[in-house]
Amino acid sequence: MDDEPKLLKSGDQIKSTQTPGKLYRLMIKSDHLEAIIAEIEPHTKTKWYKHGGEELHYILDGEIEYEVGEKSYKLKKGDLLWHKSGVKHRATNNSDKKAKYATVGTPPTFMLSTSN
Repeated sequence: MDDEPKLLKSGDQIKSTQTPGKLYRLMIKSDHLEAIIAEIEPHTKTKWYKHGGEELHYILDGEIEYEVGEKSYKLKKGDLLWHKSGVKHRATNNSDKKAKYATVGTPPTFMLSTSN
């Protein structure tokens, strides 16, 4: 990625990865970070992840329970959670409504780990 600003309009994405009950849309990726919009269907969990770096999650719609290590955080629209990515973590949607959140991670490793 060059040094020029990047603008993605509503509905744009670089690529997406879909697994049963989950959709990850890569919005921006540079040498140092990536931004993803994640959607999790009701009563669905992501797999456990553990990798280098840091992550920030901002809830756009719905509610999720985010587990980081042995701690659990109940997040709703407008909440923000930061954590080190080297601690095992996953998201769970226990509600009856789809949840949507933005994740910014550094370094950009998440989209590589979803393809396994």
